[in-house]
Amino acid sequence: MADSTAEAPASPDFPPDFPPDWDIISVRLMADTPASHIWEVTRCGGDIAVVKDHKPAGLENFETGALFLQWRAGRDAVRLIDRRDNAHLIEHAGDRTLLDVLDESGDEAANTLAAEMLARLAGDASSPAPAGLTPLRDHFRSLFAKAREDRSSGRETPFTRAASIVDDLLSNQRDVRPLHGDFHHENMMFGPRGWLLIDPTGIAGDACYDAANLFYNPLERDDLRNDPDRAARLAALLSRRLGRDAGDFLRYGLAHACLSASWHLEDGNADEAARSLSVARAVEMALQ
Repeated sequence: MADSTAEAPASPDFPPDFPPDWDIISVRLMADTPASHIWEVTRCGGDIAVVKDHKPAGLENFETGALFLQWRAGRDAVRLIDRRDNAHLIEHAGDRTLLDVLDESGDEAANTLAAEMLARLAGDASSPAPAGLTPLRDHFRSLFAKAREDRSSGRETPFTRAASIVDDLLSNQRDVRPLHGDFHHENMMFGPRGWLLIDPTGIAGDACYDAANLFYNPLERDDLRNDPDRAARLAALLSRRLGRDAGDFLRYGLAHACLSASWHLEDGNADEAARSLSVARAVEMALQ
């Protein structure tokens, strides 16, 4: 029989022992994802914050995500209050997401707000970029590996085509800067300080890539994700707002969808990989 006095593991029922100097007096589990437990915490004095306690699957972006938040220093992103062991103590961004805007006001309204946020990110170079962010080419390593596997088998696939596209994009990057890296509807939240980004990956690369996930989201709205006309409208909006060619946004969107498919195949999830490739086909049609 296990020792009944042994320390309980961190789980939805057993929050971790937070550092005493974080002054946490109550906790509530907000989310349990493959990468982390997310806790809403109340601190002495009544302030509400969030603790993101990373699981092993989420540790790859633990350091780079923190670097991005530190670089932003609260500008259009949540403030990183402290970090300890595998946990980030961060500002509470609010309870309303960009997905709520889409549900209430439609896709165009949500995309307009997203484009405004991307314009603010692209226009802000007030501090030097931090070292240690993931290079964008490294971010695509799963797609490149899948493409090599397919080519070695003599197959021309969506992965081989996407790898050629992204290799050309990466060889001709413009406006290289720190990127959020996972910008989608549920990572943009509204609260007392307005719209803020949460949960960055922390990448260094072409600013165009930060819009790529918008073509792929929302995840449960296949009617939007699989619509070539929607992809074309989104690319045109981004082009007008950010001053880049619409085709660049579409090519990065296509590459990101195929990258997501390669991740799903690595995880053994063929059904989700197929859904990702459906998005890639829609974006590819918008390119034609």
